[in-house]
Order: sequence, then C-alpha cells, then structure tokens
Amino acid sequence: MHVTHLSLADFRSYSRAEVALDPGVTSFVGPNGQGKTNLVEAVGYLATLGSHRASSDAPLVRMGAERAVVRAAVRQGDRQQLVELELNPGRANRARINRSSQVRPRDVLGIVRTVLFAPEDLALVKGDPGERRRFLDELVTARTPRMAGVRADYDRVLKQRNTLLKSAAMARRHGGRSMDMSTLDVWDQHLATVGAELLAQRLDLVAALEPLVDKAYEQVAPGGGPVVLEYRSGAGAGSREELFGQLLAALGEVRKQEIERGVTLVGPHRDDLLLTLGGLPAKGYASHGESWSLALALRLASYDLLRAEGNEPVLVLDDVFAELDSRRRERLAELVAPGEQVLVTAAVAEDVPAALAGARFAVAAGEVTRV
Repeated sequence: MHVTHLSLADFRSYSRAEVALDPGVTSFVGPNGQGKTNLVEAVGYLATLGSHRASSDAPLVRMGAERAVVRAAVRQGDRQQLVELELNPGRANRARINRSSQVRPRDVLGIVRTVLFAPEDLALVKGDPGERRRFLDELVTARTPRMAGVRADYDRVLKQRNTLLKSAAMARRHGGRSMDMSTLDVWDQHLATVGAELLAQRLDLVAALEPLVDKAYEQVAPGGGPVVLEYRSGAGAGSREELFGQLLAALGEVRKQEIERGVTLVGPHRDDLLLTLGGLPAKGYASHGESWSLALALRLASYDLLRAEGNEPVLVLDDVFAELDSRRRERLAELVAPGEQVLVTAAVAEDVPAALAGARFAVAAGEVTRV
C-alpha cells in the first residue's frame, strides 16, 4: 500500500498543497518550522484520525480558517481509492471515500496504514502509562479497524459511569440521600463487556509484538537486550468470557473506593505496558540512547507485524536521524530502505543516510518543491 497523491487545504501552515508521491523513499528537507512535519502528520491523521503532536483537531486547522481538508489517493495492488477527511473543530468531522460516498470518519480507517517514528516517541519509554496505552490502541486499530468502534464505545461507557460515580460521591459528601446503585450495576456490565474486548485485543497484540521488539532492538543496538513486554492489568488474562468475569469482579471489589473518589478505578484505561530491558524496567533505568533504541524497536516491530499480516504500511520517519548516532542511523536506514513507501523529514539533506536515496522535496515558506 502506498499514497500516490496528498492534497491539503487549510491544514496547519498550508492554505493549499498538492504533492505527488512515488513508491519507495521520499524525503522532505528544509529548515525547522517550514512545514515538513505537517505533511507527514496529515498522512498519519488519515491512518489514525489523530495527530502525534496535538491532542485535538483545533491546532490542525490553519489560523483564520473554519475547517481543514486532508485528501489522499491510495494504491493497494491494482486498486486505487480516494479518501478525504474534513476537520471541523467544535463540530463533527466528515469523511468521504471515492468522492461520492459520505461515511463516518472511522470508516476510513484501514485504507491508509502508517507506522510513524518521531522524537515524541521517547515518551513511549519515559512517559506515563497513557502514552503506552495509546500506542497499543492505535496499533490494535491498525490491525483491526473495527476496534475504533470498540474504543469509542469504551470511552462513552467510561464517561457515563464516571458521571454516575461523581454524582454519588457528591451526594455522599453533602449528606444527601444515597443514590440507587442499580444503574451502576448496568454500567458495570457494559464496561466489562466492551473492556474485555479491548483487553483481549491488547493482550493478543503484546504477545505477537514481544518477539519482534526483541529482534528489532538487537538489530538497532546489538547486545543490549533482551527486551520483555509485560501487560499489567487490573483484570488478568484468558478468554473474552474470562476477562469479562474478571473485570466485573474487580469492579465489585473497588466499588466503595470508586464511590468515595467519584471515578472508575479498574479497566483498560488504567492498565500499563511494562518495558523491561536487560532485566530492568526501562523507565527509570535505561539511558537516553537505550530509551531511543527501545522506542525505535517498538515502531519497527509494529511495522514488521503489520507487514507480516498482509498490508504493508507507509513508514514515516519524522526528524529522527538527527537524534541518532551514526551507528544507529545507518542500521535504521538499512532496515527500512526496502519498504514499499518510506517518508522521511530532515532539516538538512546530510541527515538523510545514503541508503535512503530517493525522491526529494524541498520545503520552505509553505512551498513544497520536488528537486
């Protein structure tokens, strides 16, 4: 799978941009702040419905514009599709496939698949659990696009349950009449049902990913492993039915504390992925270089997993070579050079390794020019 054309309207710094893309390696080169990352961010948005740099859509719309449009022509084998997303901050986003059919935004998931490595990925190792949960959930959705609906359902149920718990906590603190908790029983069932599905997918992903991460780390930083991934959950493991029962039981055990605090204390939104390197937790023990290599290994393993499952993603390397020493830089370039489509951003041409020679665009003052 590869993107053959990218079109932007009022996205980030671009009032308009039209970029024809080829398979193989394409580099976007230019000084910082000129819009290189905005281009690959747009491709990533089509794949995930989110940005690796912003938590909401508002910053993605050019200052003074009401909406932004990201459109891409995508080729997979002999099939070509046109996918379009219209970003409307404060209102519902809109999506179209092949111009004529208007669909829900999440229905476009799976048409474009990406694996993106960026400086922000250091947070996968050094950051809080939310960064690692997001990593898992985006990869779960890339493998199985219908999981976008499951994630949305879980978020909706969690919000409703938290609202009920908060009301119960407020009533208790102010000496009001105790609330009827039968409604909470219903939300427990909903949370355990959807949570078990999400949890099962995460556990399956971690099992498939672990050997690939260990292999990728050895390729990038020989002799520095092994790497072990451990999914830490308030529930446990097993079939979906077993996970449902475990989540339901765990919710029952903490109900008193939840009512006191007004928040849901058990579920996939509280879980974490423990990364162990050389027998020690990577967070707090790994050096800066080791953390970089482990973050890179997580992304390379994601790329290998999706490729092995039959739909090779676009690999995006956003301003990462300047952060790597020469040895890691060359190893990374050799590993990814055979990819069907690799998009690279760099401040100077010298940061792009020779192994990644290919098409090159100069990016400056909002202009994207092939050189």
